[in-house]
Amino acid sequence: MGISQYIKEIGRGKDGARSLTREQATDLLGQVLDGSVTDLEVGGFCLAMRIKGETPDEMAGFLDAAHARLHRLPDNGITTVVLPSYNGARKLPVLTPLLALLLARRGVPVLVHGTATEDKRVFASAVFTELGVAPATQVPALAAGDVAFVPTEVLCPGLKRLLDVRRVVGLRNPAHSLVKLMNPCAGQAFIVGSYTHPEYAGSMAATWTLTGAHALLLRGTEGEPVADARRTPRMEIFQNGERTEVQPQQDGPLAQLPSLPPVDASGTAAYIRDVLNGSLPIPTPIALQVEHILRALEHHDSPAHAHAL
Repeated sequence: MGISQYIKEIGRGKDGARSLTREQATDLLGQVLDGSVTDLEVGGFCLAMRIKGETPDEMAGFLDAAHARLHRLPDNGITTVVLPSYNGARKLPVLTPLLALLLARRGVPVLVHGTATEDKRVFASAVFTELGVAPATQVPALAAGDVAFVPTEVLCPGLKRLLDVRRVVGLRNPAHSLVKLMNPCAGQAFIVGSYTHPEYAGSMAATWTLTGAHALLLRGTEGEPVADARRTPRMEIFQNGERTEVQPQQDGPLAQLPSLPPVDASGTAAYIRDVLNGSLPIPTPIALQVEHILRALEHHDSPAHAHAL
């Protein structure tokens, strides 16, 4: 069928472009993920959407297409915390694995998914490897207290191909927002979404409101889903799409800044081990983030598991 008719609508420039319905967006991205369109059409779609920007209805449609094609984690009967990790570290250490392991220590199943989207950053996958957590080669079944790192291509090869378009054209595309919003679990999931630029906070929130998500939204460390260890960001919880601020943004840095490790994977892993064994304190913003997540989970899990948390 092709997607040229959709490109004609979204590719008319910043002022002339028309938005797609949710159903049209589902069909468009479904064809892209299935690999049934040409590379030229994929490039045209990515560039047109980069100029136009996605509406909440379009992003909801993209999510519908992705969810229909994901190899999803089996339902474990409790809520799995999902940490999308796609930005990596450039100036600060990537502490997403620390957040994952702190949550797991409290009895939460944690899925971290991601892929390297650039060549000059340190990604959570490298830190996990240093910590002895190997990337999964198939979709795992998670129990309470388990942590898994699942590469994007294991969840959906077509989504990985779409993310890799950035290496060719040099610009992000809807997949880079999609992976931070999607639910890779067949059962209940609590998604921790992060943004770097304020305009994405509004678009992510609008999409989650439309789709009735269960999630936490914050301005993470360089786009990672973990709070900046030096200052506490604003955090908002979404319960069935209803939005509530649970943590106001801190003005300025902490009075006493934590001693952070170098950006490399081995140094970050050593720091995480020291925090987990009590040799170093948990950075206050990350400790607060853990508590907000745990409180949100109490509203969705079984009474027995909520009590354990």
